[in-house]
Amino acid sequence: MAARVDDGADPVDPGDGDDGAREAAGAVTLEAVRAAQQTLSGVARVTALEGSRFLTDLLAAPAHLKCENLQRTGSFKVRGGYVRIAGLSAAERSAGVVAASAGNHAQGVALAASLLGVRSTVFMPEGAPLPKVAATRDYGAEVRMCGDVVDETLRAAQEYARESGAVFIHPFDHPDIIAGQGTVGLEILEQCPEVRTIVVGMGGGGLAAGIAVAVKALRPDVRVVGVQAAGSAAFPPSLAAGHPVALDAPTTMADGIKVGRPGDLTLRIVSELVDEIRTVTEDELSSALLLCLERAKLVVEPAGASSVAALLADPGAFDGPVVAVLSGGNVDPLLMQRVLRHGMAAAGRYLSLRLRLTDHPGALASLLRVLSEADANVLDVSHARTNPRLGLTEVEVELHLETKGPGHCAEVATALRAAGYTITP
Repeated sequence: MAARVDDGADPVDPGDGDDGAREAAGAVTLEAVRAAQQTLSGVARVTALEGSRFLTDLLAAPAHLKCENLQRTGSFKVRGGYVRIAGLSAAERSAGVVAASAGNHAQGVALAASLLGVRSTVFMPEGAPLPKVAATRDYGAEVRMCGDVVDETLRAAQEYARESGAVFIHPFDHPDIIAGQGTVGLEILEQCPEVRTIVVGMGGGGLAAGIAVAVKALRPDVRVVGVQAAGSAAFPPSLAAGHPVALDAPTTMADGIKVGRPGDLTLRIVSELVDEIRTVTEDELSSALLLCLERAKLVVEPAGASSVAALLADPGAFDGPVVAVLSGGNVDPLLMQRVLRHGMAAAGRYLSLRLRLTDHPGALASLLRVLSEADANVLDVSHARTNPRLGLTEVEVELHLETKGPGHCAEVATALRAAGYTITP
């Protein structure tokens, strides 16, 4: 189940309107988000808001997907990156820009810099997905690999900025970045005026903070829910402490939200304007990614599917209409393969079992016939004849099967037992 964290923030008084949200956001205002929207006109796409019948049925309320995975560069990051670089002076632009990112911010900055004629250098972690590294280079950036996690890469990029004079483009903790990301919130309100809950994944918090600034200024009754990967959830301890707290070793396959420390500005905005933080497990992320692919026909990276993972984990917790932000779709094909396999296993679509046979001709064929009649698809079969626990005429067979779900798994096991086979632990 998703873990709920009460951030301790006082609810925004609906009577405060724009002024209340402006005061809470501090350096980022509704006017700044609207100005960012003008800056992005003709640059960032107004991404689609797609209805989801499956999620609507699950939540018993209208549910929609905000498809930032279909944005230019495959994520929302180009919004903030472009607004930040567009606001630089001529002298600052001439010095170039530098950024640090596991991939999505890297691509956003690279494209934004290219469009604005600015030289860009991007630091990326050693384990960054290769397609993201290649795409960042293709957008025109010089890529330097450094560090194991984004926080280490950030420090390297900041050091480069001090030495070279290049302007550091922070991935989330800058007013222009937050304002640019906040344009997603304006689009949601335009596309779904009746929305009551917005669910959005969080790493450093720039997207959630920007959406909250825009939405709470115009619709303070709308609930904004942030979602973090359980192994990389820096916001809950930071909110409890009242200041950013760095995680020792954040872990998650969702590299887009694998951030070990919130920003100072994003933490302040999130603490005042985001209503709730939830965490999701790796299994829940896998299941959400699989659902997006199978039911919505959308390729979404694990970080981008975190909002859907929260809905799947606790569907009764969200008042509808609900909008889940799919923040990115840049997924390494190898990771996609592993995640889909894991997601199918978590959804009961795979069955692995071992059983013993008498080692004689036709024994395996008889077993496969039972499986065929049970409509199970055999993916892999392996034999073990040298296990000391086996009798002289016994062979242990390990099977990996593709099934239709948990119920079908139980039916297959029942059919095997009815045919006289003993399933071993």
